Formats: sequence, C-alpha cells, structure tokens
Amino acid sequence: MEVSFIVCVLVGVFLGPTDGHVVANFRDSPDCIKFFYKEKVPDLGASLLDVVHLCQRFLNTYHFATLYNTHYRTAVYSAYIFQPSNGGGRETRWFVEPQLVNPSWSSQMEDGYKLSQQNPDIYLGEKQALNEDYTNSGFDRGHLNPNGHHAVPGRNSTFTLTNVVPQNPTLNQNAWNKHESKLTSLFNANCDQAYVLVGAIPSFNNWIIKNNLKRVNIPEYIWNAYCCVDQNGRPILSGAATALNTELNVVVERSLDEMVDFLQQFSDAPVNELFSGQCKS
Repeated sequence: MEVSFIVCVLVGVFLGPTDGHVVANFRDSPDCIKFFYKEKVPDLGASLLDVVHLCQRFLNTYHFATLYNTHYRTAVYSAYIFQPSNGGGRETRWFVEPQLVNPSWSSQMEDGYKLSQQNPDIYLGEKQALNEDYTNSGFDRGHLNPNGHHAVPGRNSTFTLTNVVPQNPTLNQNAWNKHESKLTSLFNANCDQAYVLVGAIPSFNNWIIKNNLKRVNIPEYIWNAYCCVDQNGRPILSGAATALNTELNVVVERSLDEMVDFLQQFSDAPVNELFSGQCKS
C-alpha cells in the first residue's frame, strides 16, 4: 500500500506531472486549499524560512495539508476537514516524504524503513524526522491531525512523520485524547463540516537528541482550532484549545480570538485570523 502526496515548497522547483508538482503556497493547489475554510490560509508560520507546504494524498485522494518546519522537524500545523471515523485504518508503518530528501524522488509518501533499505547510502532525515528518532525517546509519536477524525482511507494518511510531534505520553493518551474525542462528538452532533487546524509551538531548546545531534524539537504547547459550519456553509460554532506538553495533562479551551492572542506571544509576525472572518457569521 502506498500513500501519495504533493510537496509544495517555497522554492521554484517544478517536477513532471508523473512526479507530483511543487508550488509556492497552498493557494496554488486546489487540492490543498480546500482544507481551509473559504480558502483562507492562516498567516501563522508563513514568514518562516524553513517551512515546506505538503499536500497529503492517499489512494488518489487528498486528505489534509501540512505546513512543515524542516529545521525543527515538526509541523507548524496540519489543516483538515473532519470526517466521522468508520474504524480500522491504523498503520503499523510510519511514512516519510521522499521529496524532502531529493526533489526528483517519487511523489509517493513511502514507508521510511523500506525507503532507507532501498537507499542505504543516503540519509533520509536531514529535513524530516525519522521513526528511529522517536525510539526510546520517552515521547509518543503524537498525531496533530488525529487518525480518529477520519474515515478510512483518510485515517491511514495521517501516519506520516510530517504529521506527528514528540508528545508527552501522559498528555497524548489522556487529556488530549479526551479532547479529541469530545470534538468528535461535537462535530458529529452539530456540524455539516468542521474545518480544523492542529499545531505545535516549538520549545526554545528542548530536543530529542540522537548521536549527540538535535533531531526533533519537543514542542512547548500543542494546540487546535476549529470552525464548524452548517449545510449552507455558514459558521455556527468555533473554538480552540491549548495544552502544555508535559505531564500536567491539562487542556485549556479558548475562543478563536483568545487563540490568536495566545499564538501571538510566540510569533514575531502578526498571526491575524486563523479562519476567514474568524468563523463568524
């Protein structure tokens, strides 16, 4: 089983149609922009030098978009549209992005172990996290875009290391998991569609260290935000939440405006809206 994707990076490299394609931003790809409410891409992270835009594709369908920081080797955020889960779809493999190794490589998201076996002399992890970075690290491979917010095959597509961060196990398996389940119930009961952003705020200098090298930044906070709309596309609910990435195991719920103020503390550039009109009717 293979997972396809389009890598949308900030450099002007263009690949042939059979190899996927590269664009400057999400707005240039109809397959990416649809995951943002009214096609409004957040300004958050846009001015960072080390970000790439990933349009995650699986079985010829695009399932979510990820703004990925190749310096921290974690995502700024993943953006998706909620789907009721139909069970199944939990992967035993963790995928990597071949085009983050070499832009001329396959557009297929591939099993990191398999790809490393096929290319034993090429290091895959210069610009992305690898599965072995998390091994014995003391941290979970914490999904940003949660697998439980998708039906198969979208659920499979979330098992890429560009969509996970080092998450405190207590938080990941308890308070944050309960928060994701609470959102599932909220979205199922009230929303025709729910547009969701889930991100991580990097720590100043806390990393998973492997072989004396800083490999993956351990986020200070995990956060999410949502915009829930009715069958006419009108906003009816919105909200956000943050969690300190520690054993404190507490999720703090916020309004979208409060979320912008919170994120602004960690950004030199204006955060502005997370959703078009801040999801207000």
